[in-house]
Amino acid sequence: MPEVIFDSCVISNYALTDTLWILKRLYEDRAYLTDFVYVEIIRGIQSGNEKLEVISLALRDGWLKETALKGKEEKILFERLSLSLGAGEASCIAVAGNRGYVFASDDRTARNEAAILKVSLTGTIGIIYRAVKKKFINLNEGNELLREMIRSGFYSPIKSLGEIEK
Repeated sequence: MPEVIFDSCVISNYALTDTLWILKRLYEDRAYLTDFVYVEIIRGIQSGNEKLEVISLALRDGWLKETALKGKEEKILFERLSLSLGAGEASCIAVAGNRGYVFASDDRTARNEAAILKVSLTGTIGIIYRAVKKKFINLNEGNELLREMIRSGFYSPIKSLGEIEK
């Protein structure tokens, strides 16, 4: 199974709902974020969002890993993507595109850019759905988690995981 690289929105959705354990269970030792994304997380913590501190703990625990841009190709792609995306999303796509990682993002523009580059994608809802399929949580728990994320500020195009199977 390939590595997954998270943008700040997706990983924050799980941190803010105390369900980062789902990411650990699904992606342990294959979960990454870039140094640019980590700066965004640190800024969130510094602005008073203490629940994001579990991301720092996950990095210290080692199941979540921080990575930086490596090599000329990643840096050139990052620079190009930075014209239309934030540094976090641009760095994740540059890494995913060059290393064959799955990019976890809910940002439409970032997902479109990644798709153009043929980068594999997932997002908050896809991860919840995968956790249900793997039986880490049941469908009712998945739907409750989705509702909790929506209450926490996540914009979701669906209200229930049942809409995925339609």
